[in-house]
Amino acid sequence: MSALIKIQSSDGKEVQVEKAVAIQSILIKNLLEDLGENDAPIPLPNVTGKVLDKVIEYCTHHVDDPPALNDDYEDAPKRSDDIAPWDEKFIAVDQELLFEILLASNYMDIKPLLDLGCKTVANMIRNKSAVDIRKMFNIVEDFTEEEKEQIRKENEWAQDQ
Repeated sequence: MSALIKIQSSDGKEVQVEKAVAIQSILIKNLLEDLGENDAPIPLPNVTGKVLDKVIEYCTHHVDDPPALNDDYEDAPKRSDDIAPWDEKFIAVDQELLFEILLASNYMDIKPLLDLGCKTVANMIRNKSAVDIRKMFNIVEDFTEEEKEQIRKENEWAQDQ
């Protein structure tokens, strides 16, 4: 068992996790390397306790996964249909929590979790029209007709031929 690290969420929730789990976050790993380990909790001002619990659940499950090699990873084809069953069940949350997990994984620099969230969003919008996507995410369309026409002209090359 590795050493325990204290982490504190933005709403004051303090949790202890094994170092091996915590350092899946590059942010926490770098903080520990720069500041050294001590009894003070690592503050995460951009992550609530509810979201921190989900992030820790993910990192605990994946603690023994081999690290992704950046060189191989960047060149790999991008897919969204290769989500493992545990990950699919884990990320099946309401839209608000999904986006909070995305923000937390980006802030904490946990690339596999960020990728999982992005793949999930990509799957949500696949084969949907712009109108359907706006409805799904409660996005108000506030372009004027002139702005819409300008966008159409600038992106004629992308229209179906």
